This record gives sequence, C-alpha cells and structure tokens, in this order.
Amino acid sequence: MRSFMRTLLLFVSFTILTGLVYPFFITGLCQVIFPHKANGSLVIADGKIVGSDLIGQSFTSPKYFSGRPSAVEKPYDAGNSGGSNFGPSNSKFLEDVGKRISKVRQENGLNQSASVPADLVLASGSGLDPDISLESALLQVPRVAKTRSLAEAQVRQAVEELARTAFPGSTDKKVHVLKLNIAIDALAGSNRQ
Repeated sequence: MRSFMRTLLLFVSFTILTGLVYPFFITGLCQVIFPHKANGSLVIADGKIVGSDLIGQSFTSPKYFSGRPSAVEKPYDAGNSGGSNFGPSNSKFLEDVGKRISKVRQENGLNQSASVPADLVLASGSGLDPDISLESALLQVPRVAKTRSLAEAQVRQAVEELARTAFPGSTDKKVHVLKLNIAIDALAGSNRQ
C-alpha cells in the first residue's frame, strides 16, 4: 500500500507540475517576452483582425497581389495544412502547374514565353505560406497599378518597402502578401482623397 501511495502522489505531483504549472508558466513568459507571437501573430487593419503573419490568404481580385497557391482542399486552412504530395513527374501535378502558369501569364499580360517565378505556381509543403518572392511581387506590379489607377512607381515602392530577407545573411527577399495588399488599399485610399 505504501508503494501505491508513493506512486499515486508522484503521479498527481507530476500531473500538476507538467500539466498545469509548466504550461501556465511558459504561456505567461511568452505573453511577456513575445506578446505578438504568443497571440497568433495577428495582422490588424482599421482596428479589425484581418489575418495572421503566419498564414496566407486567397486573393482573387485583380486589384490585389496573389500569393503562393495552396494545395490543400480548402485553401489556406490552418487546420488541414499539407502539400499535394505529387512528384514532379505526376501528370496531375504537371497539369495543375501548367494551368497556373497560363493563369499567371494571362492575368499579368505576359507573353507565352515569359518565365513565371516558381512560387506563383508551385504550392508549398504546408499550403499556408503568407509570403512570395520579391520577383513574384514585382511581376504583379503593372496589373495591380493599372487596376487601382495608381502609378507603377508608387506600387513598386510599396513592394520594395515591405520586402525583407528570409533570414539574416540571406540575399533572397520576400514580401508578406496580406500586408502588401493592406498597404496598397491604404495607398489607393489616399490617392482618392
């Protein structure tokens, strides 16, 4: 019976320690040190939550920059992230990528031989990427500028201001699509006044 009581006491103690004390401590610590990240890295525009820094969104209107395609059944669904798992020689994969290339060329007024950045036509492993390469964003500048009746230079400047390196020491730049579209909405709004 003594052995059982010690075991039960140890079980209850570790359950409280690892199930309650530790998670509350870590949560509180993160709220103090990294409050933005601890609360979901939320993006707020006009006082409303419009998304997260971590999860992409689908933008289909020509007045917005398009993000990286999502291969999940319900695009950008954080509860069901994942890639297509198709290999590069899979006929369905090749068909989908071919359609995406044609769509990007058509939407952006490119000729049939123009190259298209890979991140505009290839879905990521998670299907949730919120960023595109600087090259992909710059490719879309003429379309967005024309649709919004803005000068291309203004839109290009907004893109370049939001471009950041993927990690320290990297030369590759990326742009957060949601934040870029919010900036373009603000730019278009200020031009109307």
